[in-house]
Amino acid sequence: MRGTYITALVITVVIGIWLLSGFLTAEDRVSEHPPLAEANGRPIQGADREAPTPVRARTIHATLRSELLTLRGRTENKRTVVVRAETSGRMVARPVERGDAVAAGDLLCQIAAEDRQSRVEEGEEDVNQARLEHAGSLKLKDRGLQSETAIARARATLASAEARLDAAALDLERIYVRAPFEGVVEDVQLEVGDYAQLGTPCARIVDLDPMLLVGQVTERNADRLTVGSPATGRLSTGAEVSGTISFVGYEADPGTRTYRVEVTVPNADSRLRSGVTAEIDIRVGELLAHKITPAVFALDDEGRLGVRIIGGDDRVEFRLVEVVADDRDGVWVTGLPRRTTLITVGQEFVSAGERVSVRMPTGALAEGSADVPPVLASGEAGAPESS
Repeated sequence: MRGTYITALVITVVIGIWLLSGFLTAEDRVSEHPPLAEANGRPIQGADREAPTPVRARTIHATLRSELLTLRGRTENKRTVVVRAETSGRMVARPVERGDAVAAGDLLCQIAAEDRQSRVEEGEEDVNQARLEHAGSLKLKDRGLQSETAIARARATLASAEARLDAAALDLERIYVRAPFEGVVEDVQLEVGDYAQLGTPCARIVDLDPMLLVGQVTERNADRLTVGSPATGRLSTGAEVSGTISFVGYEADPGTRTYRVEVTVPNADSRLRSGVTAEIDIRVGELLAHKITPAVFALDDEGRLGVRIIGGDDRVEFRLVEVVADDRDGVWVTGLPRRTTLITVGQEFVSAGERVSVRMPTGALAEGSADVPPVLASGEAGAPESS
C-alpha cells in the first residue's frame, strides 16, 4: 500500500512540473483585435509593409433629386351624415338600399302624409278669409268708418293665418327625407312600416368626393409643409393617387406630439374607399444623393450605417451615410462626396487606412452607380422619412 502512495505522488509531481514549464516557456500568442471604429478610423500598423489588398471599386456620382417626406396614414371620407326624420309618422317608402349612389335632394325615406294635406288646404282657406277681412277694413278706413285698432286686429289675423299655413306646408314637406349632398348610402335604419319619431335615423350618407389622405407629421417637419403643395399617395390596394395639401394642423396630438395633415384627392368615380392604408409622399426640397446597392453597407461599433470608399493614395475610408429613399434595385444615400469611388467587392476584408489595389470595371457602367443601373432622373418618388 505504501508503495502505491509513493508512485501516485511521484506521478502528480511530474505532471505539475510539466504543466508549470508550459507557462514559463510559452510565448504570448494572444493578439488584440481593435474595435471596428478604431479599425475604420486609423491606419493599420505595418500596412505599407504588406502587399495591398485587391478590391473592386466603381465611381459613382451624386444626382439632384427631390427630397420627399413620407407619412404613413389612411384614406378618409370628407364627411359622413346620419339623415334623420324631422317629423313623426309611419314609413311608407324607402327607395334606397346600402351602397346606392344618391345626389343632393334624392328621396331616402317617405313618411305617411296622413292629415297634413288637409291642414295645408285649411290653412290656405284661413289665409284667404283673413286677407279679405283685412282688405275690407282698409276700405272702411278710407271712408272713416274703421278704427286703427280694428285694422291692426285684421292685419294680425292675416299674419297668424299665413304662419299656420307655412307651418302646415313645412310639416307636409318634412315627410320626404332627402339626401343633403351627393354621396353613397352606407347604412339604412328604417324599414317600410316602421314608425318614425322626430329625430329617428333614416340613413347614413358618406361623401366620397373628394377623398382625403390623412397622416401625422412630426413637430420637426410640420413647418416644412404648406397648404396647396402637391402630394402623392400609394394605397395598400396598389392604387396611386395625387392631390394637394388642404390642411396642416396647429394643435398637436397630446399622446404623440404630431400634427394632422390632410391631402385632398379627386374621387369623382368613387373608386377610392375610406379607411385604406396609405403612404403619403410630399416634396419638401431637393438634395444630392447616390444610388448604391445595400450589399456594400457596413456598421461601426455604435451600429451606425456606412460604406467603405477609396480615398487619397488608394487608402480605404469609412464614411457614414443616411438612407433617404429606396427603390427596387437599390437605395439612395447621402453623406458621400459628390464623386465617390465606392468599394463594391472585398470591402469586408479591408479597414479604414489600409492601402488597397483597386480594380475598376470597364465598359458602359464604369461611371455609373454601384452594381445598379445608372441613377434615375430627379423627382422620382421615394424618401422614407416618417412621422
